[in-house]
Amino acid sequence: MTRVGLALRLTAMATALGLVATACTASNTMVAAAAPAGMPSFYAIPNGVRSDPPGTLLKYEKVAAPGVDGTAYRIMYVSSSEQNASVPVTGLVFVPRSAPPAGGYDVVSWAHGTNGMTNACAPSLDPSTAVPSINALLQKGWLVTASDYQGEGTPPGLLAYLVGTLAARDTVDIVRAVQSMPVHASTKYLVWGHSEGGQTAMFAWHIGPTYAPQLHLVGTVAGAPPSQFAFIYDFLKTSPYRFYLFMAAAGFNAAYGNAKAPLGSVLSPQAEKLLPVLRSGCFNTLESKLDKYTLQQLVKANPFDVPSWKQLIEANDPANLPANNVPLLIIQGGADEQIPVASTQLLAKQLCGRGQDLERWIYPGRSHTGVIPVSTADMVHWIADRFAGKPSPDPYRPVGQPNVQTTTCA
Repeated sequence: MTRVGLALRLTAMATALGLVATACTASNTMVAAAAPAGMPSFYAIPNGVRSDPPGTLLKYEKVAAPGVDGTAYRIMYVSSSEQNASVPVTGLVFVPRSAPPAGGYDVVSWAHGTNGMTNACAPSLDPSTAVPSINALLQKGWLVTASDYQGEGTPPGLLAYLVGTLAARDTVDIVRAVQSMPVHASTKYLVWGHSEGGQTAMFAWHIGPTYAPQLHLVGTVAGAPPSQFAFIYDFLKTSPYRFYLFMAAAGFNAAYGNAKAPLGSVLSPQAEKLLPVLRSGCFNTLESKLDKYTLQQLVKANPFDVPSWKQLIEANDPANLPANNVPLLIIQGGADEQIPVASTQLLAKQLCGRGQDLERWIYPGRSHTGVIPVSTADMVHWIADRFAGKPSPDPYRPVGQPNVQTTTCA
């Protein structure tokens, strides 16, 4: 029995005796780490997490989510670090208002994009805005999960920015964890992510079938997934988003440690002095505090010229993933200002060459995030076909706007 499963049984007994009204957590009086400063008490970490396997549900609570057409829960569960140690992770679960079908609600696991690297950036702090197009998913009768990723919401480290396997584990483990909640979740799931979350979705697509074989991954939607990292490095050098490169260096160091990812090999002394900025706020704060620095001021050496760093970067590039039998959809705006459209074109060509079943939809004139609302109905149609077990490649063609460019491997 899971820790929360035992808690639920004890709670039911206590409720019958009139001792409590509700309870959703075990070990709620044994705290291994207090909630980060300024965070609600829910984010306190209970004792014993190090001995819990990935996918263990630690606790949950119902939360308000104005504007969301369903019931929202904040949860804490267990995932694993790069060193395969058990770590607590927080996130959200959204349950449709419709009655669950036989077998439970199919699950869409959302992987969020770049929003910062510290606890206060956890999307679970604001359930109403955590998942784009949330109501379109809930109205289809799908349960939605949304991980914060380790490093946001739970101490002590920074988010391991662009370390694909870690965020992918978080995104899959939340689907395992929701199986222990009384919300009628199916074991069928699909991963959808955008930007940073697009890379996460690609790695969940890669690891999902073997990492969590008790679940059934039916498909993956990767929105503007960063790949071709050497190309993107050059693209970002003079971009307003060049601070992403600084974030990535710190994120890799957080995941792999000083021995494997020494910051002194790639960052300037000035950049190393700026590392505390990453804990000072979220996206807007980082942009305002870091955008004034040129890449030459922050970078001491091109990481692709440093063998240890090059190896880590290539291991986290979706361009190097093998094909598998899980259907894949790549979506991007044709005027994406953050991820070059040519990079996903090359990614699709590489994966097609390995025998992958994929589709790629490019929405002309749409920006990096502006593509999401116009592509939502098309994406929902594609997801519904995957849950229905329809053949892939899917004959459906997107209609969210005129002249959507479509690519398949046929």
